[in-house]
Amino acid sequence: MTPLKILIAPDSFKESLSASEVAENIQKGIVSAIPSASIIMVPMADGGEGTVQSLVHSTGGKIIQTQVHDPLMREIPSFFGILGDGQTAVIEMAAASGIELISADERNPLKTTSYGTGELIKSAMDTGARKLIIGIGGSATNDGGTGMLQALGMKLLDKNGFEINPGGGSLEKLTDIDITNIDKRLKTTKIIVASDVNNPLIGENGASSVFGPQKGASPEMVKKLDYNLSHFARISEVFLKKEFHSIPGAGAAGGLGFGLIAWLNAEIKPGFEIIAKQANLEEKIKKSDLVITGEGKIDAQSKYGKTPYGVAKLAKKYNVPVLAFAGIVDDEAREIYHNLFQMIIPIAEKTINLEESKKNAAPLLQKAANNAIKQYLFKSKEL
Repeated sequence: MTPLKILIAPDSFKESLSASEVAENIQKGIVSAIPSASIIMVPMADGGEGTVQSLVHSTGGKIIQTQVHDPLMREIPSFFGILGDGQTAVIEMAAASGIELISADERNPLKTTSYGTGELIKSAMDTGARKLIIGIGGSATNDGGTGMLQALGMKLLDKNGFEINPGGGSLEKLTDIDITNIDKRLKTTKIIVASDVNNPLIGENGASSVFGPQKGASPEMVKKLDYNLSHFARISEVFLKKEFHSIPGAGAAGGLGFGLIAWLNAEIKPGFEIIAKQANLEEKIKKSDLVITGEGKIDAQSKYGKTPYGVAKLAKKYNVPVLAFAGIVDDEAREIYHNLFQMIIPIAEKTINLEESKKNAAPLLQKAANNAIKQYLFKSKEL
């Protein structure tokens, strides 16, 4: 019998397993049931955590270690990737300006800054890269990307000609922008932003209103931050003679999307699409008998740019069946996605709480994969 050709293309299980670890544990579970299976692993991401690892893995690239400043301007170790072509760098803003870099009681988007993301961009250009892919999920900031721009040489000045302090809370003092010393290499650098967020910069659907509270903003802070981003946008758009604040994605990562689009001429694309293209995922799906994907949670929001949905949509084009694993599966998910997935399997056992499930995700995933592949083969009469 011809070996079953299986493609494993999951995202990470946040706070538990990286995408590579998810793929490896699914593989172990399958091999223990079908030793003859031919398996290809393609760890995925959607622009957030794991984007660098996924693209480096799929292109045969390398990880570069560096130092940056975190959202509160403390020096920390960080990283970015160089893809296999040696010309393209991939950056996760969360590796410098992410919410997981600061404790819950430190979260204050009036003060947090995207400065470290600008440092990652400079370090990537220092390697000679002139194409950058920047994943902007998981930010701790709400500064419109001003910290990033300051790290790249822009000066944000108050009415007395002094530079304003970092963070979204200081933007109301901005009266002038000086780009004299902005890094000249940016003019010849193409930037593609990987994001699954379509929010505009300001307003009830904007960065501050929608994402500010999870970054520590009170209702009063949300109003101030939204006003400040609006103020920054007005001054920027007068300077640039073009409107950017209403572009879908401008509100991503606390307005970092706006800073990248308006000032660095970046193009925003769905994170999954960028990574799928770089990984040549569609071609690999076409050659597979079965595709397996997954992420930490599958729910009604999964169709908005999340990895399992994107993988399943590609597989649907070629009538390749898909199994999906998740730490948590909402009841409504099976009904919503029944035409895309053969099976959606939660790995958590009913006798174990969520925290225990996270700690034991690896063996739980192996067990779930072993059981699911047996069930799938039985149903499809492959045995």
